[in-house]
Amino acid sequence: MKYILVTGGVISGIGKGIIASSIGTILKSCGLRVTAIKIDPYINIDAGTFSPYEHGEVFVLNDGGEVDLDLGNYERFLDINLYKDNNITTGKIYQHVINKERHGDYLGKTVQVVPHITDAVQEWVMNQAKVPVDDDKKEPQICVIELGGTIGDIEGMPFVEAFRQFQFKAKRENFCNIHVSLVPQPNATGEQKTKPTQNSVRALRGLGLSPDLIVCRSAKPIEMAVKEKISMFCHVEPEQVIFIHDVSSTYRVPILLEEQGIIKYFKQRLNLPIDDQPSDLLMKWKKMACRYERLLKVCSIALVGKYTKLSDCYASVFKALEHSALAINYKLDLMYIDSTELERSTEAENSVKYHQAWHKLCKADGILVPGGFGIRGTEGKLQAISWARTKKKPFLGVCLGMQLAVVEFARNCLSWEDANSTEFDPDTKNPVIIDMPEHNPGDMGGTMRLGKRRTVFKTENSVLRKLYGDEMFVEERHRHRYEVNPELTHCFEEKGLKFVGHDTEGNRMEIIELENHPYFVGVQFHPEFSSRPMKPSPPYLGLLLAATGTLNAYLQRGCKLSP
Repeated sequence: MKYILVTGGVISGIGKGIIASSIGTILKSCGLRVTAIKIDPYINIDAGTFSPYEHGEVFVLNDGGEVDLDLGNYERFLDINLYKDNNITTGKIYQHVINKERHGDYLGKTVQVVPHITDAVQEWVMNQAKVPVDDDKKEPQICVIELGGTIGDIEGMPFVEAFRQFQFKAKRENFCNIHVSLVPQPNATGEQKTKPTQNSVRALRGLGLSPDLIVCRSAKPIEMAVKEKISMFCHVEPEQVIFIHDVSSTYRVPILLEEQGIIKYFKQRLNLPIDDQPSDLLMKWKKMACRYERLLKVCSIALVGKYTKLSDCYASVFKALEHSALAINYKLDLMYIDSTELERSTEAENSVKYHQAWHKLCKADGILVPGGFGIRGTEGKLQAISWARTKKKPFLGVCLGMQLAVVEFARNCLSWEDANSTEFDPDTKNPVIIDMPEHNPGDMGGTMRLGKRRTVFKTENSVLRKLYGDEMFVEERHRHRYEVNPELTHCFEEKGLKFVGHDTEGNRMEIIELENHPYFVGVQFHPEFSSRPMKPSPPYLGLLLAATGTLNAYLQRGCKLSP
């Protein structure tokens, strides 16, 4: 097993996840089996209880793990399926060690950060690195490990110490450290500064780890003189300094790395049984990146949500839309609309914001209402859904978006004016959305209906079934506490809102479709988590096809994309 540790310096959010994913993609293109582990030094057990404004979206895995969004990057880039134990947190490690202490595994000893916590980290990494993540179920050969945060953070110290020890346990030919740093360019001088990188590498060395590669992030391409300076002051060869500047799309990053000789370096440094040249996989990435940059036709989608100030809050949704747009040769114009700005209360407080939000919504080719929790902004989402339904605008509702589509239909088509979800109004007389019987109202962490579950189509006359290739069932990832009230579904069906998919027992409604509408679809699951650059998610693809007026032609071709 070969281990590649990716650390970061100067600032967090520098792009370690994309670089780790890109390195994995390059090695996979050379015919190696690659897995990935993300270490988050926070004390939370998992990411499930975070606000999206803390660390971005909560990504859900097949096994129900609620994890950091970087695992979504790994899955999309490497086309693999990870597990909850591929995300290590301080909370998980301490819980593991404390449970062992209570069990009596350390009887008679003082339990300490060194060696017990550091040993637990190393043991966890070695065990998880062996778990198959590809469809062929073979043991991986390379494990890419990303250490979250920046070098010098007090909360990350036990992990840095664990890997200082681990580099000797794994042996030099099996362990490699890549340090990602920032080369800022102050506007005042326009000069690219190397001092932050020098200090960051010095701090890393002081903790016992020496970088084998230094990946320098910058806004613009870095000059050769800067590369030579970093090489001299950071005690590495010039070919060990890699530049990654801001690019038009993340698809370009693996190509930038490959162009700078990273395959040849890994072959020598880790003694890998590979050729110097990448395979067809990386050529496909090159073609995809070039195609992305040449797109001319634009499709605009309005994303109506409540976490619109930070794009990472809907990272997988954005990627799923981007994959679908690229598949049909359109450039995506994603307009984020804060759902509260569509509400009447905003018109009274700030009429400019209100009218700007409605202007965006009205000019969009399609409307998407993603998942979420809490009552804030729900009335604005209901307004957007009503607009999509009445104006025949293509619409996709995901999780809460589907539930609100049911609420909107009940209020405006069934004349149940107080129809609501028990999440927002526990005493409503028309509870069209109810909490699930197995939902535990006590603990909040890990108590939802999570992970990959089967959805069965109950009719052949379904747009989504055709988009999924006319399959009898699909398996997608879920994350919800509430569901459509199964006792009221017949009322909706009579008026044209069809529940075309349900769970294996037939009680839980999973997919809605509205009759006599170009594309009005709601799904209880989160199809964005399974979308891949070369395999777009069918519900999102349907939205883009409908928004560009090409859905019917696509269905008539037997769900084949035009060349």
